[in-house]
Amino acid sequence: MKKRKMTLLILGGFILLFIIVTVFNTMMIKSKQPKPHTTKVVFSQEEAIEHLSKAVTFKTVSYQDRRKFDFKEFDKFITFLQESYPTVHKQLEFEKINDYALLYKWKGSNSSKNPVGLTSHYDVVPVLKGTEANWEQNPFSGTVADGKIWGRGTLDDKIGVIGILQAVQYLLNEGFKPERDMYFMFGFDEEIGGDEGANKIVNTLKDRGITFEYVLDEGGAIVEDIVPGVDQPVGVVGISEKGSVTAELSIEGSGGHSSQPKDHTNIGRIASAIAKLEDTQFKGDLRGPGEDLFEFVAPEMSFGMKYVFANKVFFEPVIKKILLGKPASAALIRTTIAPTIFQAGEQYNALPEKATAFINLRLMPGDSLMDVKKFIEETIDDDDIKVTVTGSEASKVSSINSWQFKSIQQAARNVYDNAVVAPYLMFAGSDAKHYDMISKNTYRFLPVQITSEDLNRMHGTNEHVSIEKYLNAIKFYVEVMKEAAK
Repeated sequence: MKKRKMTLLILGGFILLFIIVTVFNTMMIKSKQPKPHTTKVVFSQEEAIEHLSKAVTFKTVSYQDRRKFDFKEFDKFITFLQESYPTVHKQLEFEKINDYALLYKWKGSNSSKNPVGLTSHYDVVPVLKGTEANWEQNPFSGTVADGKIWGRGTLDDKIGVIGILQAVQYLLNEGFKPERDMYFMFGFDEEIGGDEGANKIVNTLKDRGITFEYVLDEGGAIVEDIVPGVDQPVGVVGISEKGSVTAELSIEGSGGHSSQPKDHTNIGRIASAIAKLEDTQFKGDLRGPGEDLFEFVAPEMSFGMKYVFANKVFFEPVIKKILLGKPASAALIRTTIAPTIFQAGEQYNALPEKATAFINLRLMPGDSLMDVKKFIEETIDDDDIKVTVTGSEASKVSSINSWQFKSIQQAARNVYDNAVVAPYLMFAGSDAKHYDMISKNTYRFLPVQITSEDLNRMHGTNEHVSIEKYLNAIKFYVEVMKEAAK
């Protein structure tokens, strides 16, 4: 009896100690959010609205088949910029790289310091054929109605181009002069990889010996209901972007008549391979940018969630289970698998001699193409299926403890004082990956507060932005240029 009491006392002591330690850890985590200095930027809203509205009307569409580009529209857009921002084009150095990529240089008072670069793109994705009638406003009308600006590019990413130029124009009119040089770089083929736009700008600047302190591109945004346990909107700043890999699985063998099939046909074996991959999945691992995100948002969480994330060493399995429960959060902590194309067969009563599947994978930083190939081959366990892997690995991970990141965070807080601004891992691709070559850090942030519905509209139907959110984006670009000057 005494032994049992002693065991219970020891166990109770351990439990009490555990509670004390974990509650202490929870109470000790401090906010990583800088105190906001509310922006006082005031400018002509009518002019700003008119400029974005007009910018949308130019059909600067990127096609996978570059022969479909209508470069007359791109020429007209460039002329529109020159006519709309005469002060910018008079006081800044301006040149066209590869005819259509735009490069502006604002010379600072101390050019010995590394410059800062802001970049966006003015090409847009096509409107899917057959969906035109689903738009409430013509996708290239630039209609201003109900407090919104409508059309392709209002979110992705003419808002960035126009927002930056509006901010530069404002600062020039205010007599502001940056200490370090500032570059503004606008690509024209980001939607298909940026090889002829951003990549050519990078090569040009590399030849000139330019190294940036940081480059800021589109990417993350201020998103509502993105992090469990956080009531405020969260501004996510991409410090890296996942790699994009295409895996091709193919098998060849005898076909034959469908009346006498083998137990395992070519289609069946490829389908089985895909099913194995979806059932297995890459393991989740809370590391890198995903871990950084939660270090920044944990202090702002409700107590229960804060308690869990403050004691990650004890609760990591619970955290992983929570994050793996939703596709958006699962993508933060693992390489993802998405079968996208299946090709097999031409006749309903003939077994195909070949079956092929294509899988798009988005790679976590640290995972290599070799890792992916090995994982697929070991998981499907079928020597007759040929696996080919091509693509790019994740970009480098930029600093979150540097003045560069903190200046972006401060600028965002100055405009969105109720937002929690944190680093994260960007799932999609951007032109920022090209600038890794010539920049100490690359960040990805579109300074607009958006919803999950807005995310779907970016490449979908009824793309639009509220006037208020667009004007806040301009204010952010003003603030970030001022912060960079500090």
